[in-house]
Amino acid sequence: MNFLVSILLGIIQGISEWLPISSKTQELIASHYLLGLDVSIAYTFGLFMEMGSIGSALIYFRQDVKRVFHDKFLLKFLVVVTALTGIVGVPLYVISDKLLQNAYNPSIPMIFLGIALIADGIYIRYSRSRTREFKNLSTKEMILIGIAQGIAALPGVSRSGMTVSTMLVLGINPEDAFHYSYLAYIPAAIGSVGTTLLFTRHHISYVVSLIGIDGIALAVISALLTGLVVIGFLLKIAKTKKVYLIDFMLGGIAVLVSMLGLIIS
Repeated sequence: MNFLVSILLGIIQGISEWLPISSKTQELIASHYLLGLDVSIAYTFGLFMEMGSIGSALIYFRQDVKRVFHDKFLLKFLVVVTALTGIVGVPLYVISDKLLQNAYNPSIPMIFLGIALIADGIYIRYSRSRTREFKNLSTKEMILIGIAQGIAALPGVSRSGMTVSTMLVLGINPEDAFHYSYLAYIPAAIGSVGTTLLFTRHHISYVVSLIGIDGIALAVISALLTGLVVIGFLLKIAKTKKVYLIDFMLGGIAVLVSMLGLIIS
Protein backbone atom coordinates (compact mmCIF):
# COMPACT_ATOMS: atom_id res chain seq x y z
CA MET A 1 0.00 0.00 0.00
CA ASN A 2 2.84 2.38 0.87
CA PHE A 3 4.36 1.71 -2.56
CA LEU A 4 1.16 2.83 -4.28
CA VAL A 5 1.10 5.97 -2.12
CA SER A 6 4.74 6.67 -2.99
CA ILE A 7 4.05 6.32 -6.72
CA LEU A 8 1.00 8.59 -6.46
CA LEU A 9 2.97 11.24 -4.55
CA GLY A 10 5.68 11.06 -7.21
CA ILE A 11 3.20 11.47 -10.06
CA ILE A 12 1.61 14.47 -8.32
CA GLN A 13 5.04 16.07 -7.96
CA GLY A 14 6.03 15.25 -11.54
CA ILE A 15 2.92 16.89 -12.97
CA SER A 16 2.40 19.85 -10.65
CA GLU A 17 6.02 21.06 -10.57
CA TRP A 18 5.82 22.27 -14.16
CA LEU A 19 2.30 23.73 -13.93
CA PRO A 20 1.39 26.97 -12.11
CA ILE A 21 -0.39 25.11 -9.30
CA SER A 22 2.41 25.01 -6.69
CA SER A 23 3.77 21.46 -6.50
CA LYS A 24 4.75 21.86 -2.85
CA THR A 25 1.14 22.73 -2.02
CA GLN A 26 -0.25 19.75 -3.95
CA GLU A 27 2.25 17.49 -2.18
CA LEU A 28 1.30 19.14 1.12
CA ILE A 29 -2.38 18.35 0.59
CA ALA A 30 -1.75 14.84 -0.78
CA SER A 31 0.72 13.75 1.92
CA HIS A 32 -1.46 15.30 4.62
CA TYR A 33 -4.40 13.10 3.62
CA LEU A 34 -2.53 10.01 2.40
CA LEU A 35 0.11 9.84 5.13
CA GLY A 36 -1.58 11.83 7.87
CA LEU A 37 1.29 14.31 8.04
CA ASP A 38 1.08 17.55 9.99
CA VAL A 39 0.86 20.44 7.50
CA SER A 40 4.30 21.84 8.37
CA ILE A 41 5.90 18.40 7.90
CA ALA A 42 3.91 17.91 4.68
CA TYR A 43 5.18 21.28 3.40
CA THR A 44 8.79 20.27 4.07
CA PHE A 45 8.18 16.92 2.36
CA GLY A 46 6.76 18.75 -0.67
CA LEU A 47 9.98 20.74 -1.01
CA PHE A 48 12.11 17.63 -0.49
CA MET A 49 10.22 15.86 -3.30
CA GLU A 50 11.73 18.37 -5.72
CA MET A 51 14.66 15.94 -5.91
CA GLY A 52 12.72 14.03 -8.55
CA SER A 53 11.98 17.16 -10.55
CA ILE A 54 15.64 18.19 -10.36
CA GLY A 55 16.45 14.87 -12.02
CA SER A 56 13.86 15.52 -14.75
CA ALA A 57 15.30 18.96 -15.49
CA LEU A 58 18.92 17.76 -15.47
CA ILE A 59 18.10 15.02 -17.97
CA TYR A 60 15.85 17.11 -20.23
CA PHE A 61 18.11 20.17 -20.25
CA ARG A 62 21.43 18.32 -20.14
CA GLN A 63 22.74 20.15 -23.22
CA ASP A 64 21.99 23.53 -21.61
CA VAL A 65 23.66 22.40 -18.38
CA LYS A 66 26.77 21.46 -20.36
CA ARG A 67 26.99 24.89 -22.02
CA VAL A 68 26.48 26.94 -18.84
CA PHE A 69 30.21 27.42 -18.28
CA HIS A 70 30.78 28.25 -21.95
CA ASP A 71 27.94 30.74 -22.25
CA LYS A 72 28.66 33.83 -20.12
CA PHE A 73 25.17 35.28 -20.54
CA LEU A 74 23.44 32.07 -19.47
CA LEU A 75 25.82 31.73 -16.52
CA LYS A 76 25.12 35.33 -15.48
CA PHE A 77 21.37 34.72 -15.74
CA LEU A 78 21.51 31.64 -13.51
CA VAL A 79 23.83 33.27 -10.95
CA VAL A 80 21.74 36.46 -10.64
CA VAL A 81 18.37 34.67 -10.55
CA THR A 82 19.59 32.02 -8.10
CA ALA A 83 21.19 34.60 -5.78
CA LEU A 84 18.00 36.68 -5.59
CA THR A 85 15.93 33.53 -5.17
CA GLY A 86 18.00 32.59 -2.13
CA ILE A 87 17.95 36.08 -0.62
CA VAL A 88 14.16 36.28 -0.89
CA GLY A 89 13.23 32.62 -0.60
CA VAL A 90 15.14 31.36 2.46
CA PRO A 91 13.58 33.87 4.90
CA LEU A 92 10.15 33.18 3.39
CA TYR A 93 10.67 29.44 3.88
CA VAL A 94 11.39 29.97 7.58
CA ILE A 95 8.33 32.25 7.87
CA SER A 96 6.18 29.71 6.01
CA ASP A 97 6.81 27.05 8.63
CA LYS A 98 5.28 29.42 11.21
CA LEU A 99 2.40 30.38 8.90
CA LEU A 100 1.41 26.76 8.41
CA GLN A 101 1.27 26.28 12.16
CA ASN A 102 -1.26 29.13 12.32
CA ALA A 103 -3.89 27.90 9.85
CA TYR A 104 -2.45 29.64 6.77
CA ASN A 105 -4.39 28.44 3.73
CA PRO A 106 -2.06 28.03 0.70
CA SER A 107 -5.01 27.92 -1.72
CA ILE A 108 -5.57 31.68 -1.38
CA PRO A 109 -2.34 32.94 -3.02
CA MET A 110 -2.71 30.29 -5.72
CA ILE A 111 -6.07 31.79 -6.71
CA PHE A 112 -4.43 35.19 -7.21
CA LEU A 113 -1.64 33.58 -9.25
CA GLY A 114 -4.23 31.89 -11.47
CA ILE A 115 -6.01 35.20 -12.02
CA ALA A 116 -2.65 36.83 -12.82
CA LEU A 117 -1.95 34.17 -15.45
CA ILE A 118 -5.35 34.71 -17.06
CA ALA A 119 -4.71 38.48 -17.08
CA ASP A 120 -1.29 37.77 -18.57
CA GLY A 121 -2.96 35.75 -21.33
CA ILE A 122 -5.35 38.61 -22.09
CA TYR A 123 -2.41 41.01 -22.26
CA ILE A 124 -0.50 38.75 -24.65
CA ARG A 125 -3.60 38.14 -26.79
CA TYR A 126 -4.32 41.81 -27.40
CA SER A 127 -0.86 43.34 -27.13
CA ARG A 128 0.75 44.28 -30.42
CA SER A 129 4.25 44.64 -29.02
CA ARG A 130 6.86 42.26 -30.37
CA THR A 131 8.41 39.59 -28.19
CA ARG A 132 12.12 39.48 -27.42
CA GLU A 133 14.60 36.65 -27.17
CA PHE A 134 16.03 35.47 -23.86
CA LYS A 135 19.48 36.89 -24.68
CA ASN A 136 18.03 40.42 -24.59
CA LEU A 137 17.26 40.32 -20.86
CA SER A 138 18.86 43.08 -18.80
CA THR A 139 20.43 42.59 -15.37
CA LYS A 140 17.50 44.43 -13.74
CA GLU A 141 15.07 42.06 -15.43
CA MET A 142 17.07 39.07 -14.21
CA ILE A 143 16.78 40.48 -10.68
CA LEU A 144 13.00 40.73 -11.08
CA ILE A 145 12.82 37.10 -12.21
CA GLY A 146 14.94 36.05 -9.22
CA ILE A 147 12.68 37.92 -6.80
CA ALA A 148 9.61 36.33 -8.41
CA GLN A 149 11.15 32.88 -8.02
CA GLY A 150 12.07 33.61 -4.39
CA ILE A 151 8.49 34.61 -3.54
CA ALA A 152 7.45 31.13 -4.68
CA ALA A 153 8.91 29.78 -1.42
CA LEU A 154 5.55 30.70 0.11
CA PRO A 155 2.98 27.87 0.24
CA GLY A 156 0.46 28.19 -2.57
CA VAL A 157 2.74 30.25 -4.81
CA SER A 158 3.94 28.43 -7.92
CA ARG A 159 7.56 28.83 -8.96
CA SER A 160 6.94 28.10 -12.63
CA GLY A 161 3.86 30.33 -12.62
CA MET A 162 5.81 33.22 -11.11
CA THR A 163 8.85 32.98 -13.38
CA VAL A 164 7.07 32.20 -16.64
CA SER A 165 4.48 34.96 -16.17
CA THR A 166 7.19 37.46 -15.20
CA MET A 167 9.21 36.65 -18.31
CA LEU A 168 6.14 36.84 -20.53
CA VAL A 169 5.21 40.25 -19.12
CA LEU A 170 8.79 41.37 -19.78
CA GLY A 171 8.18 40.49 -23.42
CA ILE A 172 10.28 37.34 -23.67
CA ASN A 173 8.96 34.97 -26.32
CA PRO A 174 6.94 32.08 -24.84
CA GLU A 175 9.29 29.27 -25.88
CA ASP A 176 12.27 30.98 -24.20
CA ALA A 177 10.17 31.93 -21.16
CA PHE A 178 9.22 28.32 -20.45
CA HIS A 179 12.62 26.90 -21.41
CA TYR A 180 14.74 29.19 -19.24
CA SER A 181 12.24 29.25 -16.39
CA TYR A 182 12.63 25.49 -16.17
CA LEU A 183 16.41 25.74 -16.45
CA ALA A 184 16.53 28.33 -13.64
CA TYR A 185 14.60 25.85 -11.53
CA ILE A 186 17.59 23.49 -11.22
CA PRO A 187 19.89 25.55 -8.92
CA ALA A 188 16.88 26.98 -7.06
CA ALA A 189 15.49 23.51 -6.35
CA ILE A 190 18.88 22.20 -5.23
CA GLY A 191 18.99 25.11 -2.79
CA SER A 192 15.42 24.35 -1.72
CA VAL A 193 16.20 20.72 -0.91
CA GLY A 194 19.37 21.82 0.89
CA THR A 195 17.37 24.32 2.95
CA THR A 196 14.91 21.65 4.09
CA LEU A 197 17.78 19.38 5.13
CA LEU A 198 19.48 22.25 6.95
CA PHE A 199 16.50 23.61 8.87
CA THR A 200 13.93 20.79 9.05
CA ARG A 201 15.67 17.47 8.40
CA HIS A 202 13.80 15.98 11.38
CA HIS A 203 10.62 16.35 9.28
CA ILE A 204 12.17 14.27 6.49
CA SER A 205 13.35 11.67 9.01
CA TYR A 206 9.78 11.35 10.22
CA VAL A 207 8.47 10.71 6.69
CA VAL A 208 11.22 8.11 6.15
CA SER A 209 10.04 6.35 9.32
CA LEU A 210 6.56 6.11 7.76
CA ILE A 211 7.26 4.92 4.22
CA GLY A 212 10.92 3.89 4.39
CA ILE A 213 13.91 4.77 2.24
CA ASP A 214 12.57 2.57 -0.56
CA GLY A 215 9.25 4.44 -0.45
CA ILE A 216 11.03 7.79 -0.72
CA ALA A 217 13.17 6.50 -3.60
CA LEU A 218 10.10 5.22 -5.46
CA ALA A 219 8.33 8.57 -5.06
CA VAL A 220 11.38 10.46 -6.34
CA ILE A 221 11.80 8.15 -9.37
CA SER A 222 8.09 8.44 -10.19
CA ALA A 223 8.38 12.24 -10.05
CA LEU A 224 11.42 12.16 -12.34
CA LEU A 225 9.80 10.01 -15.03
CA THR A 226 6.49 11.89 -14.95
CA GLY A 227 8.31 15.22 -15.11
CA LEU A 228 10.14 14.28 -18.31
CA VAL A 229 6.82 13.70 -20.07
CA VAL A 230 5.21 16.90 -18.76
CA ILE A 231 8.20 19.14 -19.61
CA GLY A 232 8.26 17.88 -23.19
CA PHE A 233 4.52 18.39 -23.56
CA LEU A 234 4.52 21.97 -22.23
CA LEU A 235 7.55 23.06 -24.25
CA LYS A 236 5.88 21.71 -27.38
CA ILE A 237 2.79 23.82 -26.64
CA ALA A 238 4.98 26.86 -25.92
CA LYS A 239 6.23 26.75 -29.51
CA THR A 240 2.75 27.51 -30.83
CA LYS A 241 1.72 31.05 -31.70
CA LYS A 242 -1.39 30.90 -29.51
CA VAL A 243 0.53 30.85 -26.23
CA TYR A 244 -2.12 33.01 -24.58
CA LEU A 245 -4.28 29.89 -24.62
CA ILE A 246 -1.66 28.27 -22.35
CA ASP A 247 -2.05 31.12 -19.88
CA PHE A 248 -5.83 30.76 -19.96
CA MET A 249 -5.61 27.00 -19.48
CA LEU A 250 -2.97 27.05 -16.73
CA GLY A 251 -4.59 30.02 -14.99
CA GLY A 252 -7.91 28.20 -15.05
CA ILE A 253 -6.30 25.06 -13.61
CA ALA A 254 -4.69 27.09 -10.82
CA VAL A 255 -7.99 28.75 -9.87
CA LEU A 256 -9.93 25.46 -10.06
CA VAL A 257 -7.42 23.55 -7.92
CA SER A 258 -7.34 26.42 -5.42
CA MET A 259 -11.12 26.49 -5.13
CA LEU A 260 -11.16 22.73 -4.56
CA GLY A 261 -8.50 23.19 -1.89
CA LEU A 262 -10.62 25.79 -0.12
CA ILE A 263 -13.68 23.53 -0.27
CA ILE A 264 -11.77 20.51 1.08
CA SER A 265 -10.20 22.53 3.90
